[in-house]
Amino acid sequence: MNWFLNMLRTSIGKKLLMALTGLFFSIFLVIHLLGNLTLYGGKDLFLSYVDHLHALGPLIHVAEIGLLTFAAIHVSTGLFLFLQNLQARPIRYTVDKRGGGRTIGSATMPYTGVLIIIFVAIHLSNFHFIDHSRQTVFQAIDATFHMVPYIFFYIAAVIIVAIHVSHGFWSLFQTLGANHPKYMPAIKGIGFIFSLLVAVGFGFIPVYVSFIM
Repeated sequence: MNWFLNMLRTSIGKKLLMALTGLFFSIFLVIHLLGNLTLYGGKDLFLSYVDHLHALGPLIHVAEIGLLTFAAIHVSTGLFLFLQNLQARPIRYTVDKRGGGRTIGSATMPYTGVLIIIFVAIHLSNFHFIDHSRQTVFQAIDATFHMVPYIFFYIAAVIIVAIHVSHGFWSLFQTLGANHPKYMPAIKGIGFIFSLLVAVGFGFIPVYVSFIM
């Protein structure tokens, strides 16, 4: 156990934590998107999906605690690594050379991460922490997505999530040891497709609910 704790204190150990928690959240995004896609089947199908989730009872609470724990690990570790990098290079170069595969996703990871935290807090307050005795989740979604400013906010937020994921997806595989010239181009391609699906899959939902449903 001591060797494991000692490893976590190193930069490599912290990057491994970031990769594992990032993989977990990538899986969660897929599951969450699949659930939200039931909105395209109408109110009854979506409420049936919600009822099935609530029927899981304690398992849902365990999953929520797990999400919160992994989020705390991911955010705190990411913040530590970000500050560590700043300390290692306190004075920035005069010329910002974006070589070596530098992308928007990799250059903005800490900032998109902070924006995602803000978005998640607002998202939960609108759809999760509501008075279920007064309105259903579907009614909350319907009311919120009929506010045009929130539609633009939501679409912008999922684009930010997609940008974050576009780098995080292949980076986590690199950290886990899949950094091979033969496989990495395919992993990066899958990561791009995954981030695009996240942006389109989540981003079109408020448009559908507000203007089509």
